[in-house]
Amino acid sequence: MIEIIFQKRQDAVNLYQHFIKSMVSWCESQSILLIEDRNRVCIPGRMFDDCRLDEIKNCFFVFITTMKRDEWLRSILRESYFYTEIEEQNQIMDIIYSVLEGNRSELLPFIEGPGTDGEIKGAIDQIFAKRISFSFDSFVMFRLKSYVDQLSRWIEVAIDEYKMEQEYQVFIQTLRDFLAGRRPQMRHLHLVIEETTGFFNSRFDEMTRGELFKTIDRKLLVNHPVYVDSLTIAPLLSIAPETIYLYTDDLQQPLVRTILNIFEERVQTKSLVSFHEERLAITGQDNRNVQ
Repeated sequence: MIEIIFQKRQDAVNLYQHFIKSMVSWCESQSILLIEDRNRVCIPGRMFDDCRLDEIKNCFFVFITTMKRDEWLRSILRESYFYTEIEEQNQIMDIIYSVLEGNRSELLPFIEGPGTDGEIKGAIDQIFAKRISFSFDSFVMFRLKSYVDQLSRWIEVAIDEYKMEQEYQVFIQTLRDFLAGRRPQMRHLHLVIEETTGFFNSRFDEMTRGELFKTIDRKLLVNHPVYVDSLTIAPLLSIAPETIYLYTDDLQQPLVRTILNIFEERVQTKSLVSFHEERLAITGQDNRNVQ
């Protein structure tokens, strides 16, 4: 028999319940015992054939990398960075899980570790191979120390990203407020975002850089000299068109997302092919290389 001994009663209960829910064979899972008053989960020796042992080790691995990982991440946020609000914790942890799920590839190099899952599985293999009772908390402290340290680095990266996102949202709201007090200088504006950006009026005549520069409200550049793009965002905010027809084949690029976030319902997105077709219908011109 192997006994897994916990400092916290709830950890023992959680692991036991996880075994009960996860084991393929209900009868086998019932063989696992919970000694609740001693904070212990007991696994009988008869369950240590290859198939059942692999299932037990996998359950233990999932317990560590789901339930305990969430607990450790929240503990680091509370105790090391003083994020005590659940909503803030959730947002920071969502960033981590988004990276792990492959949705933020730009952050992946910062949270990847040298075989994190393999390290945990290796430690589990070693401890179960000895067929001895062990303290879960000591196992974590000595066998999984590098993994817990890795979680701290994940938190650092996620907090930096969270702060940047918060600053970005404040920036976007500031520009929305500026836009709300601005009288439209044009009803419709056609904006093409390709390798370069092109502004066109309602007749599909291209606006020159000189014309655009003259439209810019200087307060924008004075108040937000670093963040406001003087080539695209500043002219758009200064013109404040009632409708922006935005032509692009990449809705995920940062400039496009920023325009959508600022102008919201004023923006109608279309493909680059649509721009060339519409311009040809109005002007008879089909310029495929917008400058």
